[in-house]
Parts: sequence; structure tokens; C-alpha cells
Amino acid sequence: MSRPSRAAPAPAEDGADQGDGISIRTPPTRVVALVTVAATVVTVVLGAVTGTAVLLIGLLVFLPAFASALCTPRQTTLVSAWVSIVVIVPVALSTEQLADRVTLALFALGFGALAVYGSWLRITREGTLVRLRSTAAAMQRQILRPLPLLTDDVLVDGVYEPVQQDKLVGGDIYDVAATPWGTRVLIGDVQGKGLPAIGMAIDVVGAFREAAHREPTVTALVDSLEAAVVRHNGYAEQRGEPERFVTAVVLGVDTGAETQLVTCGHIPPYLLHDGTVTAVGAGTEHAPLGLADLVDEPRTVSWFPFPAGATLLLCTDGLTEARSPAGAFYPLEARLAGHLDITAGRLTHALVDDVHAFTEGPQQDDLAVLTVRRSPHRMRSPSVGEVSAAG
Repeated sequence: MSRPSRAAPAPAEDGADQGDGISIRTPPTRVVALVTVAATVVTVVLGAVTGTAVLLIGLLVFLPAFASALCTPRQTTLVSAWVSIVVIVPVALSTEQLADRVTLALFALGFGALAVYGSWLRITREGTLVRLRSTAAAMQRQILRPLPLLTDDVLVDGVYEPVQQDKLVGGDIYDVAATPWGTRVLIGDVQGKGLPAIGMAIDVVGAFREAAHREPTVTALVDSLEAAVVRHNGYAEQRGEPERFVTAVVLGVDTGAETQLVTCGHIPPYLLHDGTVTAVGAGTEHAPLGLADLVDEPRTVSWFPFPAGATLLLCTDGLTEARSPAGAFYPLEARLAGHLDITAGRLTHALVDDVHAFTEGPQQDDLAVLTVRRSPHRMRSPSVGEVSAAG
């Protein structure tokens, strides 16, 4: 049974600039007002106590500069207007020399105007970056189908979390194809980040979806992926862009007791069964996609037992290369050994929650974690298809 996936936008934080539907984190207006008034009160009181009110009030002309670095243009305008009034009125009533008073008033007005312009430039630049990141993330979500995915052979579930806040989107990919020769599963990671990496990801996923239904062997499927990466790099070279490689794991699962595996420079799968955790295919890794010409050995298939009730865990380096504040890498195999008592459906979410707690900070890379289990329903029919359901 399929369940529709629903997504609702998170509410905007107070003080965020929402122009053109773009959310940029800024302080709430009430906080800006309180800080501005507090700074003014402190300056006036100190000036009254020391007898240098005019000189100390002049220091307030720098307050809009701080606002321009953190606030929206409207908030910066309010701060600049407030400071101009607070500075100009005492200066106008002062008995100091006229030239000094005029100079200080012009400084207040000039600094305020520059601060508003600087805030506008910052918000415009940040808005452009947010648009690019949001576009890349949207493109990535369009090529990656919602999980779980069910075929006659396997049930694939998991979590995919792209980086969108303050980081360029990466190139994590996955897909599942039900074919006349069984189910093919792909997980991979494109070198680099941003729109160029997304372009490579689109080509690789497209090649997988086409070749999985054309090639009867897993090695031929991987060769097709290699050709797609080389072809994409050829076009990239013509545009003056750097070449990229792709790490990947390709599985071939059918009704047999054993499963086919080709690892192309990627993190090996982990098999969880009977209370043990085993890295599958260790020592049989091949060169990443796009780098086959650098080695003499052709890519070959490894076979391993995949019994009913076992769980295969696939992931990208957003999980294994996550670091603690002390710089230690996330100990995936050890953490898997501590999660053997939970179901496959909860395993990926438990690992993602655990790695967030481990890093104690913002996510630094795309994160894809998949579990693969033998399908609970084995229904062979003339037309082999896929049923996708979002959990």
C-alpha cells in the first residue's frame, strides 16, 4: 500500500527577510530595538556622569554599521534614523564650535546611509546564494524518488538529507530498478558540490534507469555508468569545467540466495544478520566511475549470501566522515553493533539522529542512508514494476 508524502514549509522565524519567498536568518526586530535603545541609554548615562555627553554620543554613529552586518535593510534604516536623531539633537543644542557640530551630524547621516546600502547589498547577495542552493536541492529531490521503494525482490527504505543551510548541495544519489533479471540498487556520491555535481548526478541516475533494463549483467550495467560519467566529463571539459568522478555501489538482487555486488570506490555495504555486523565485499573494491582507464583490471562482480531476514545497510560519506568536535570520525560499524535490536525501518532514522548527536553541530555534507531487505511479498508477474511509497 502506498502512502502519499506530504511536506509543509517550516514557519519563518521572527525577523527573517521573506522577500521573493526567500528566508534569510536575521534577528527579531524587537531584539534590534532593545539593543539599540540599551546602547543609547548606556552612552547617555556615561556621558552625563563623565561630563562628555556630546563626545560619547558621537560614538553612536558606528551603531548602524553593526546593524548592517546582521539586520535587514528595514531594521538598519530604523537604527540609522534613531541614531541620527539621538546624535543630531544634542549636537544642535551644544555650545561646541559650529564646524565640529556640523561634521558630527554629517557623519551620523552619512554612516546611516552607508549602513542601509551595505545591508541591502548583503541581503541581495545572500538571497542569490539561497536561491541557488534551493534550486540545486529541488533538482536533487526530483531525481531521487521518495522512500521506501518496493519491488518483488527487495524493500528499500532510508533517509536522505541534503545540505541547504550555508553549504552547497552535494551529489549523493540512489535509485532502485526492478528488471527482468531481478532488482538493481544504486547508491553513489558525485565528487564536488553545487549545480555541476547535480548535473553529473542527473546523468548517472538517468544512465542507471536506462541501462538497468537493457543490460542483463551487473558488470555491463556498471560499464554503462562508467561510459555516462566519461561522456559527461567530455562535455564538462568543453565548457572549461573540471572533470569529476563518482563513487558507487551497485547491487543485483534476485530470487537466489546470493546477491551480486560491484563496489566502485564507495563505502562497502554492511550486512546485519543473526546479531552480527559484516562489511560486505571488503578487498574487492574497484576504481570510482570515470577513472576506469587508470587501472588495468576490469570490474568484476562479488557474490555474498543475503538470507531472508538480513538487512543490508548502504550509506554515503556524509555518515562515515562526520566528525565529533574533537575531530574523531563517526564509528559506523561500532554504532551498528549497538543498533542490532531495532527494526530496519527505524535503523536509518536512529543512525541519523545518532550522528547528529555525535557531531554536536550543523550538518556538513549530504547524508544518504539506505536499508535493503528481502521483499516481504514475492509476486512474480509478466510486468515487473516498482511501487514507491513515502513513509
